[in-house]
Amino acid sequence: MAAYLLDWVNLLGRWVHMITGIAWIGASFYFIWLDNSLEPPKSEADRDKGVSGEVWSVHGGGMYHAQKYQLAPEQMPEHLHWFKWEAYTTWITGMFMLALMYWYGAEIYLIDPGVAELSKPMAIAIGVAVIAIGWIAYNWLCESAVGKRENLMALILLVVLTILAFALCQVFSGRGAYMHFGAMLGTIMVGNVFFVIIPGQKDLVRAKEEGRQPDPIHGIRGKQRSVHNTYFTLPVLFVMISNHYAMTYGHEYNWLILMAITLVGAFIRIYFVARHKGQASVVPLILAFAVLAGIVTLVAPQQTDKLSSTLIGAADISAVHKIVTERCSSCHASVPSQPGFQAPPKGIVFESEQDITRQALVIHQQSVVTRAMPIGNLTGITDEERATIDVWFSSLK
Repeated sequence: MAAYLLDWVNLLGRWVHMITGIAWIGASFYFIWLDNSLEPPKSEADRDKGVSGEVWSVHGGGMYHAQKYQLAPEQMPEHLHWFKWEAYTTWITGMFMLALMYWYGAEIYLIDPGVAELSKPMAIAIGVAVIAIGWIAYNWLCESAVGKRENLMALILLVVLTILAFALCQVFSGRGAYMHFGAMLGTIMVGNVFFVIIPGQKDLVRAKEEGRQPDPIHGIRGKQRSVHNTYFTLPVLFVMISNHYAMTYGHEYNWLILMAITLVGAFIRIYFVARHKGQASVVPLILAFAVLAGIVTLVAPQQTDKLSSTLIGAADISAVHKIVTERCSSCHASVPSQPGFQAPPKGIVFESEQDITRQALVIHQQSVVTRAMPIGNLTGITDEERATIDVWFSSLK
């Protein structure tokens, strides 16, 4: 019953996280587009009121006229909508899911003895520290002299994130490393909203209400952090879905794949941000597709040149069935015996030789090519057993 209830908590948590994430990212993308699409106001009266830009648009059968003020209107409106709860709720639900899956279930999803022997408290402490220190270091960098030189800051961030990705993949399981990398970026994004953007906007409103001149620095800082957030968005979205694709996090060079796809996401956003301004160059897209092609080539399964003669005779379906039963069926059974699993992952069951033969490609991909399964190698599959599966799979071709 506990595992069943945990599944429902997991499902509902993911659902809310997805809904709020769509709301936050959608609003973020819209305002980046809006800011880059503004044109000088046509009306002199609007210019006199402090309007710095405007855009006309059509959507859902209606016409919209959006205007942006240099600072704020002379008279504050009675109703002012704040875009903040989408960000906060996304982070809260995301951290809830991280705690539920990767901290509460650390021995399954976060710790891989084949990578590093960690106790559960130690693994959780490292995860929390990475997320907290990541925000502190990033915020310090933005407020330092480096923060005024965007190109230099981008280079420093790339170097630091690469080192972090490599380090995480040396202590956590591949999927655990990816999730904590994404959680740190997500925390930076919501930190920008909570500690910089919203306080600046609140001070702007207070200044107008108190009849004093608003400090333009809040607008400068808010714009900088909003731009940073839009470049972090696609890498974070990749991390959110990466746990379904073991060929990325399960690869020997998983840290390099993570950073390469992070760059792909940044290149794509560079293109679209420039396109909104009417200054689009295809170079960022070409770079993005070139990097993606390199990743696809890197993670492609390698053909086995030589099969061990000692395994050829032993690698029949009965031998593989024995291995799969001992190493995989505790999770992949109609009624899993592995604690924490109410149902077989993805509905895949290995209970008969027919099941195994039918899922031969999946078994080979996950246990031999990516070595991502058994998850965290909880059941202690050996290299010889993986080789046996490899020989058997090759004989089916």
